[in-house]
Amino acid sequence: MASQFYGLNIAYTGLLASNAALNTSANNIANVETEGYSRQQVTQTAAEALRSYTTFGCMGAGVDVSNVERVRDEFFDRKFWENNKNLGEYDKKAYYMNQIQDYFIDDDYVKGFTSVFGEFYSSLSELQKSSGDLALKSQAVGFAENLTTYFKEMSSNLGKIQEDINEEIKVKVNEINSYAKEIASLNKQITVIELTGVTANELRDQRNLIVDKLSKIVDVETSETPILDKNDSSRKTGAYRFRVTIAGGQTLVDMEDYNTLACVAKEAGIKSYQSDIAGLYDIKWETGDNYSDFGMYNPLMGGELAGLIQLRDGNNGEYFHGLLDSGLNSAGTVTEVKVALNDPNADYLLDLNKSTLNNSGEIIVGNTPCTFDSWSFHEDGANSYYTFRLTKPLDITNMIDKSVRINSSVEYKGIPYYQAQLNEWVRGFAKAFNGILTEPGAVDENGNPGQILFTADYANATQAGFSAEGATDISSSDDCYRNLTAGNFTVSKELKKDPDKIATHTIASDGQDKYDVIEDLVKMRSDVTKMSFRGGSAQTFLESMLADVALNTNRAETFKENAEAKSNSINNQRESVSGVDREEEAVNLVKFQHAYNLSSKVIQVLTEIYDRLILETGV
Repeated sequence: MASQFYGLNIAYTGLLASNAALNTSANNIANVETEGYSRQQVTQTAAEALRSYTTFGCMGAGVDVSNVERVRDEFFDRKFWENNKNLGEYDKKAYYMNQIQDYFIDDDYVKGFTSVFGEFYSSLSELQKSSGDLALKSQAVGFAENLTTYFKEMSSNLGKIQEDINEEIKVKVNEINSYAKEIASLNKQITVIELTGVTANELRDQRNLIVDKLSKIVDVETSETPILDKNDSSRKTGAYRFRVTIAGGQTLVDMEDYNTLACVAKEAGIKSYQSDIAGLYDIKWETGDNYSDFGMYNPLMGGELAGLIQLRDGNNGEYFHGLLDSGLNSAGTVTEVKVALNDPNADYLLDLNKSTLNNSGEIIVGNTPCTFDSWSFHEDGANSYYTFRLTKPLDITNMIDKSVRINSSVEYKGIPYYQAQLNEWVRGFAKAFNGILTEPGAVDENGNPGQILFTADYANATQAGFSAEGATDISSSDDCYRNLTAGNFTVSKELKKDPDKIATHTIASDGQDKYDVIEDLVKMRSDVTKMSFRGGSAQTFLESMLADVALNTNRAETFKENAEAKSNSINNQRESVSGVDREEEAVNLVKFQHAYNLSSKVIQVLTEIYDRLILETGV
């Protein structure tokens, strides 16, 4: 049976509950501008009733405050993280694609390809009128040098963007490591607190905020499962195992343990593509003193990291791949591997003028990474293959017919793709132009055989003569147009020194003013039979490149805007659930104040009753 003072205890629990609710509302109001804060609310339940052994049965025992918990909807969190991943990816793509697009501008303020190319061909048209004029020849050589400078600057600018992206990849990897460490630390603190039976609301909010930030960098998933008592699997300890996985399920944090990523620069001379800058980073997991594979080109990467990697390494799916053919190799330990091409449509492998292969690099044979210091290409129509000379012997006994590749397919038009397009154009243009200048019978005004105008500056301070062009067996070091790139595109020193040596006519023509060679050069500007680039003529280079750049830029901008709009919508939904509403909290203050006052009134009434009962009746 309840005591005579039972009512006081009921009123007391009401005071405690109302006070807790008032304090919680005050905390919500104080954190209304705190980033990542989730609205909190008091969970109240009726206290367990007391049996009174009377005709009316059980009596209420007041109210219990069972918990102060966050108001949070995990569904909206996951939607936010998924969209934030897309926003991060397209934000980076839009930013850098706009930079690339700016480099291809040709207008009244910036002299681009159309202007430079037009000036060069205008000078050839003038030379066509008087092909013996030395001043006009000098002018033509000067404008030719402007054209080569344009391509060298374009290649250099793309290289600078690639370098910036490479450094930003390192920054993002460091951010991931920092977030992993913070989450692991928060997991430990949360576990310590929640083992006492309370919920660490503020710490959980901090952890969710870090996951929000992490989700913009890389695809992220979280899981939280209760930790059971080892001695009694049916009893929950009150602690939870919180895990964070990234990039398609790879573990970043597991409770208090976390893994870290490292950016490992490629060794000197090791490049994935011919025009790459030196020292590009590979991302790997740190495992003690060694590294393990992270899967940089994982299609589930997502976030800013995916956008940056695709921009830096995007090859539009054009990468070296083939088979270690049993008909070309003998099983055992070898220092050279021969690779048969298994894709008959891969013209970028069959046509060396479209090749992006570096002279040295890393090649994956089966699943074994190896380095090579040179390669050669054999072509006889029916049997084309590459031979790579390895820096260390390799046992290929169990590898015959296994795949061989350099890098991976990255289905995006990134820096390597645009560099390859520049290289393809300068090779095709230089080869066609030089071919006309050196065609049989082409001579200068002194009757000397024609010389090439466009060449390449090699690293050993020599200029290319393209003496190996046309051979069926080409090595990586041979002097052929494959080694001409936009970055080393230049004009012959010999013709710069003496422009009179430019071939203007053929021996069969009637005098030097019969400018048939110059006439062929002028026609080459728009004649696809003389020089073709992506189905168009030499002068359509800019249109072809701008089509790619503009399409990628517009796509990135559109997807970024869509992701931003969706992010705002999801965040509004999330805020409607977990955000602090000033007006709602103001109403709560009044409501809980009234509840507190009513509980106080009950105590006051009961005090008066007990006073009368004890002092005046003498009970």
